[in-house]
Amino acid sequence: VWEFINFSVQIALDVSMVYFWGWKSLAYLILATFVGGGMHPMAGHFISEHYVFNPEQETYSYYGPLNLLTWHVGYHNEHHDFPRIPGNKLHKVKEIAPEYYDSLSHYKSWSQVIYMYIMDRTVGPYSRMKRKPSKTE
Repeated sequence: VWEFINFSVQIALDVSMVYFWGWKSLAYLILATFVGGGMHPMAGHFISEHYVFNPEQETYSYYGPLNLLTWHVGYHNEHHDFPRIPGNKLHKVKEIAPEYYDSLSHYKSWSQVIYMYIMDRTVGPYSRMKRKPSKTE
């Protein structure tokens, strides 16, 4: 039900935007989505969060200076553990509970993540964590 509501709202907003501002406004937003995932350091956050470089760990955090420009999106493990804590407070979770986060693999450079993704032949578009379906009774 929520997916249908979300889809309906998005279509209504897209139609309204095209009506009031024309097709170029919608094309701009679609293009921005693709450019946002381009080859610049901040785009490395998606790779660092969701691609598996270490088979023992599902997702990774980034502890570097770009967190200040990205509303602390790099604190990804902390976000998964405490999804209701606002992004600007996630660094405090790591400070309060270092015993849970210091031993996890993490990144200090999103540029390094992009480089590793390109150069490491064992990592590619399908290097994602795959879970077995849960058995519901």
